[in-house]
Amino acid sequence: MTQSRRMSLLEAIANVVIGYALAVATQIVVFPWFGLQPGLRQNLAIGALFVGISLLRSYALRRAFDRWRGG
Repeated sequence: MTQSRRMSLLEAIANVVIGYALAVATQIVVFPWFGLQPGLRQNLAIGALFVGISLLRSYALRRAFDRWRGG
């Protein structure tokens, strides 16, 4: 059975939301190790820039793999 486009999108969104929270938390811990001191608002903005890219990447890869599998 193939995954619908809607379910592919929902999976990608869930993956990105969890990844976003983890990325922001990681940035808050790791950036200071490299001398970077962004505030919370900046960390959220940096993470947000990557959310759109990550969402598109996840969705596109899911659809490509589904197509290659024969769905």
